[in-house]
Amino acid sequence: MTNYINGLAISLPGLAVDNQELAKCFSLNEEWINLFLGNRTRHFGTNLRTGEQTHSLCDMATDAALRALADAGIARGDIDFVILATATPDRLMPATVNEVATQLQLRDVQTYQLQSGCSGAIQALDLANVLLQSGRNRCGLVIGADACNKFIDPAADYGKAKSSELINYALFGDGAGAVVLSSVRGARQLALSHVHYTFTDRGWAPGQVVEWRGSRAEQGEMLREDYKAIEAKVPVLAEEVLRHLLGCLRASIRDVQWFLPPQLSGRMTQQLVDRLGLPESRAINCVADTGNNGNALAFFQLARLADVIEPGQRAVAIAIESSRWLRAGFILHSESV
Repeated sequence: MTNYINGLAISLPGLAVDNQELAKCFSLNEEWINLFLGNRTRHFGTNLRTGEQTHSLCDMATDAALRALADAGIARGDIDFVILATATPDRLMPATVNEVATQLQLRDVQTYQLQSGCSGAIQALDLANVLLQSGRNRCGLVIGADACNKFIDPAADYGKAKSSELINYALFGDGAGAVVLSSVRGARQLALSHVHYTFTDRGWAPGQVVEWRGSRAEQGEMLREDYKAIEAKVPVLAEEVLRHLLGCLRASIRDVQWFLPPQLSGRMTQQLVDRLGLPESRAINCVADTGNNGNALAFFQLARLADVIEPGQRAVAIAIESSRWLRAGFILHSESV
């Protein structure tokens, strides 16, 4: 069964933070950020000078949802369900998805919140497909969003922080993306024909760990990334997903017009594009400008894809989550009117 992306929008908080400003706030070397990560800018829903949160996860997710509804040209009452994928909810309860539904003034809808990382947007699309295929629903909001506020402490002495901790401030960024997914084709003509998502147990240690803490002080880093493991293993899993999706299409790389590769950092994503043998001119990348937004990344890529894809063209998206090495991807068609 094919479902359709009828509305699409993103939300980025505040002004872009460039590497020069970031280096000043977190005792980082600007040249190192440029060379090692390749990220140029990112957005934060936190004032880096004061630590004040300017945009909560709910704020960004609600903004993206409202924009997606407007893009689809439908009323809030037409929504049957809301799915939010995030690694960084505002609080444990109430679930942020229900706060978003409250802000949207929705009534009698199904709400689901997925605790996820870089594969979360595709997990959410997979669940949305199931809900639409049940025949009980016609239209839903699918949102991916993340915020770094819990990890930013302006009072900390970052000059004494480990490099493994500091790199996260240069790598990540805040934001939200949303789509209106429906069983009925809309004006955008974007058809989601296949979604692939699997947990892959290879006996590998987690490549990413995100801790959750309350008010009790604890030792250790809240956010840890094994970048050497990520650099070694993500390409292997990405190649597997690419082969699977091309097999579903019974096609080769040259038969697909657009590719949405995993967005790790500007430098690592470029290396991955080269390794997969994807034509650079047909790869939709955003991470160098937005930072790694986790659950929002695929929606940011979709927003860029929507500006260039033409009727009759196909796109293949791949996402790899390094927490427990999750593989995800989807196939999108732009149908003719």
